[in-house]
Amino acid sequence: MKISKKIIAVLLSVLFVAAAFVGCSAASDDEKMDASKVKVGFIYLHDENSTYDLNFINAAKDACDKLGVTKIEKTNIPEDQACRDAANDLVDQGCTIIFADSFGHEDYIIEAAKAHPEVQFCHATGTKAHTEQLPNYHNAFASIYEGRYLAGVAAGMKLNAMIEAGDFKAEDAKIGYVGAFTYAEVISGYTSFFLGARSVCPTATMEVTFTGSWYSETTEKEAANKLIANGCKLISQHADSMGAPTACEDAKVPNVSYNGSTVNACPNTFIVSSSINWAPYFEYIIKQTAEGKAIDADWTGTIATNSVVLSEINEQAAAPGTKEKVAEVKAQLEAGTLHVFDTSTFTVEGKTLDTYMADVNTDDNRTPDTEAVKDGYFHESEYRSAPYFDLNIDGITLLDTVF
Repeated sequence: MKISKKIIAVLLSVLFVAAAFVGCSAASDDEKMDASKVKVGFIYLHDENSTYDLNFINAAKDACDKLGVTKIEKTNIPEDQACRDAANDLVDQGCTIIFADSFGHEDYIIEAAKAHPEVQFCHATGTKAHTEQLPNYHNAFASIYEGRYLAGVAAGMKLNAMIEAGDFKAEDAKIGYVGAFTYAEVISGYTSFFLGARSVCPTATMEVTFTGSWYSETTEKEAANKLIANGCKLISQHADSMGAPTACEDAKVPNVSYNGSTVNACPNTFIVSSSINWAPYFEYIIKQTAEGKAIDADWTGTIATNSVVLSEINEQAAAPGTKEKVAEVKAQLEAGTLHVFDTSTFTVEGKTLDTYMADVNTDDNRTPDTEAVKDGYFHESEYRSAPYFDLNIDGITLLDTVF
């Protein structure tokens, strides 16, 4: 069959146009985004000396550098009127998005959002965006309970290795945990960590003590030393200083930290750390704002979005096989074949949890309003981004509950 030159020319023209269209479509969102439309303000409770705040600071740098946008940062902003003042100042400096990183900032950020409807306000760990229903106020968190569960698996592996080495008996496999406050966020965190540990070390128990502060190096170190004196064989934490890790390094007690590796300061005792990677969220809100698109009222990052991450495992302190075991469990979480709060794996006052009305809407009276148990597990961070698991399960002893 003979094809005319005219037909060939037409075909080549069509192919050229199609290739151009594909090339245009393949252009990244970053290339299409107009960075000049965005200036981001960040409000941090502490500064880079806090592992919690440093995690946000690093993510902000990564996201803003990647997308080529300007950022203005305010550190050491307390959870009071100073937060609203900081937000107002960022508005005056031309910020089109303002992000605050601490739970207690929320009410002041909401006030600022109401006063400046032209600016997008985003807040980590908050609970009120879905009830306030302001178009320019948004909450975000991540399924960090999955990361803590994985870190707990690493802890359980270490306990097993110490038992096998004859360091203590299986019935003495007690974990210590330094918590900041008795908020659901902290309860969800230490419970998921404990369930991860007990999934591989079934005799594990845990003691929890609270400091009443997100960041107090002295208090956190004292808390860790108290737990070590009580016979705890491994320490973890939901508090933001190096107090607990350094206490563990001094006492030669294994430690699982939070919000970043402490291996440089604690090379002999640090095992692993779980943390939230906030860069994906920052990239999301920047792109949405630049393109004039809505931001989710509640955004929950996952392992799949690279929002829940683990540090490198410190082979010097971790048990043999930890890396492989953690990878195996991570794959199960990603596939949905494993659920952290599987109700067949824990009891509350000796009973299996068949139903639980959680306080998701968070009114002043903390009224339970949402059934959280179905399909055999507690559905954490599905009905809002911030955690609402606040149950005391068997096997965990609270040494104090004043905070």
